[in-house]
Amino acid sequence: MGMSGIIVENMKSIIEKLGKPYFKDENFFLYHGNSLELLKEIPEGSVDMIFADPPYNLSNGGFTVHAGKRVSVNKGNWDKSKGFEADFAFQKEWIELCHPTLQLNGTLWVSGTYHSIYQCGCALQSAGYHILNDISWYKPNASPNLSGRYFTASHETLIWARKEKNGKHTFNYKHMREGEWPEDMLKRRGKQMRSVWAINTPQVWEKKFGKHPTQKPFNVLKRVILASTNKGDLVLDPFTGSSTTGLSAYAFGRSFIGIDTEKEYLDLSIQRFKEFQGRFRNQLEFHKNYTSVE
Repeated sequence: MGMSGIIVENMKSIIEKLGKPYFKDENFFLYHGNSLELLKEIPEGSVDMIFADPPYNLSNGGFTVHAGKRVSVNKGNWDKSKGFEADFAFQKEWIELCHPTLQLNGTLWVSGTYHSIYQCGCALQSAGYHILNDISWYKPNASPNLSGRYFTASHETLIWARKEKNGKHTFNYKHMREGEWPEDMLKRRGKQMRSVWAINTPQVWEKKFGKHPTQKPFNVLKRVILASTNKGDLVLDPFTGSSTTGLSAYAFGRSFIGIDTEKEYLDLSIQRFKEFQGRFRNQLEFHKNYTSVE
């Protein structure tokens, strides 16, 4: 059986375990449910890469600035802290559940702010992952600080970890070095990709149908996908939100499974996916045949 046949059979076995998806189109699958339950159903060793943007537990009644206006930071009950022990137990549980789903050389990315990322880093090490990098995603257009009592928060941290210490993870080094990255004001072609990425927050087209409160820009996920996966790989996002991970995976010929507890955001994901298909159809044909720089 060829590689494409293996991929098809692999997806069939996953779909049989997870049941009917909330939405599917080509190799783009969305599931409505609790990832703590659905992750248990995914066959062992079937996922190549996981990108997770778990709740930051920021919804505490505070305020921030958006588009020059004072707005609440409350995002929903899913983002409210339940106290340190419960929050850490949650991070530890989903990270442990992801571990068996990854193939031997698979990797996991997790994104967060200082409110959550240190718990995630501890949980990753506790679960046996081998940390490869921590990336600082610097936001040149970050919102200002209202109180004037703290440094203005203008970055998020992404931790990249391999399932096993002795594994051989995918890293498309040549493309990271030689590729064109016009969205990043710090990257120069022919220079090694460094661990600080200067990329603006989501663009106007990315918010056409609404915006998830922790939505990542396409350009950040594009880099994650192209750096750490190959064409045909299966990418999983257990907190898919508006599915920027999925759009990036689809654009570059990867298969995608996204899970979320909120139908509102799954419906937003579907709208974004359908618009993405239409708007970028010609470019998608190029992207899907993309191979790393040799």
